Amino acid sequence: MLTYPKEFEQIVERAKAAGTKKVAVIGANSANILQGVFAAQEAGFAEPILIGNFRKTKEMLEELGLAERDYDFYPTGNNANPVQFAIDMIQAGSADVLMRGNIQTRDFLLPIMNKSNHLIKEGRLVTHISVMKSDEYDRLLAVSDCTLLVEPSIEQREQVIRNMTEALKNFGIEKPNIALLSLVEKPSFHMKDTVEAQTIVLHHQEEPIADCNLFGPITYDLIISKKAAELKHFECEYSGKFDGIVVPSLLAGNLICKFWDAHLHSYACGVLSGTTIPVAISGRSESPEHAFLSLAGSIAMANK
Repeated sequence: MLTYPKEFEQIVERAKAAGTKKVAVIGANSANILQGVFAAQEAGFAEPILIGNFRKTKEMLEELGLAERDYDFYPTGNNANPVQFAIDMIQAGSADVLMRGNIQTRDFLLPIMNKSNHLIKEGRLVTHISVMKSDEYDRLLAVSDCTLLVEPSIEQREQVIRNMTEALKNFGIEKPNIALLSLVEKPSFHMKDTVEAQTIVLHHQEEPIADCNLFGPITYDLIISKKAAELKHFECEYSGKFDGIVVPSLLAGNLICKFWDAHLHSYACGVLSGTTIPVAISGRSESPEHAFLSLAGSIAMANK
């Protein structure tokens, strides 16, 4: 039985409300992914379709005591692309959700980003969103982009804001508070991202980018801690109450997520936003809870 913070309950309930979805797991020989997807089966919102190495996956299922559970299995040969195989299944109506298993991130994402597969919503940028919860912070916190955008432009970060706002609304958070992370909280021409953050906020004030409260540039401590804002005499009504962080670089986003995981022992889920199908991304070193919640999050986002 998997356990997770109560803040994720609404996401899981929304996934359950969507009904049972056929989940294509790419590279199924991953213990944490298998435990997560079969926990989702037990919760009533997933029907596992396992794709990959049959022998390795079968052995793992037996070790985990899951061999007798219901699932479909599709082995892939050396010359077949398992991600494309799963995408073809979804487009044929034989599966509903794409889930990353034991496969490199790049190999998983390339077919999704291939325009010929028509998986990107028109006029949208695909972004990865990690939604986390730690005992050190009293609400869910989304971070983006942690996987795809190395150094996003102003226009790309505005798209990230739209995607993040949409995701958080689908997770039950109305008018989320979103921060534009920077090294300092005052614009400086020596630090391009601070000026860009100010520009994005000005754009938002002239014409709202999304239905959210947007603030930036702002440093990490002022995002997380109301006490830090008080000590620095920094006026921001959202300090300690932010629901999302838009990062200036992939490195910054990845470091925040890895720090929360390793040192704050956070729970999290990973989803893609901007795609026409639900896509769950759980790392090969993540917990079964992460896999379960990522699957729930991707389905909840699609069940508008």
